[in-house]
Amino acid sequence: MPAKQRDSLLLVEDHADISEMLASYFESRGFAVDYAADGLTGLHLAVTNRYDAIVLDLMLPGLDGLSICEKLRQEARNSTPIIMLTARDTLDDKVTGLSTGADDYLVKPFAIAELEARIVAQIRRNRGELTRDLLTVGDLVIDTCTMSAQRQGELLNLTPTGFKILTTLVKASPAVVSRQELERKVWGDILPDSDTLRSHIYNLRKTVDKPFKTSLLRTVQSSGYQLIANDSDA
Repeated sequence: MPAKQRDSLLLVEDHADISEMLASYFESRGFAVDYAADGLTGLHLAVTNRYDAIVLDLMLPGLDGLSICEKLRQEARNSTPIIMLTARDTLDDKVTGLSTGADDYLVKPFAIAELEARIVAQIRRNRGELTRDLLTVGDLVIDTCTMSAQRQGELLNLTPTGFKILTTLVKASPAVVSRQELERKVWGDILPDSDTLRSHIYNLRKTVDKPFKTSLLRTVQSSGYQLIANDSDA
């Protein structure tokens, strides 16, 4: 029986002590780890190799983490899960990080076991069992096999986490999905902090609704979120 292939991890971090600790830990946990100490090297590795997850520091020499994330999502069309590390912990910083395409956001200092749990959760989520299935709400079409979404024939640029949130809302439509249920469906037992879902919803609105005449994604006060094509669906 062939040996199980190791999960591959790209670590982009300019602090040598942190990077050495993380690389040593994840290698001991069975990961194959590549390391970059600056943004340009990190971007080069990310676009020339295949990784199961990327751990990306925000402040880097050469090219910052936000720019790397944006280039991977917008230019390289790379959907590898990205967990961003940063000392910044305000809501605006989290919204900015997630809006460039990061899937998760961990503030320094952090527990290494939590980082591992989040990496594993992102890898498993990204490898979800896929079947050919087209889901529609109004002019929004989701293909769960290709993990792509279109509206009015225009391809939407979604992160893996954003796609999962949108798919959950489409499957439930026109019902309201509570915040707690949405978090459980998307993140499982490893729940994010209180601002993460709100940030992803904010970014989904910019992608799914803002460029179009009608809005599909709605917040139901004190209840949760819903995706409906028009008021008659409610």
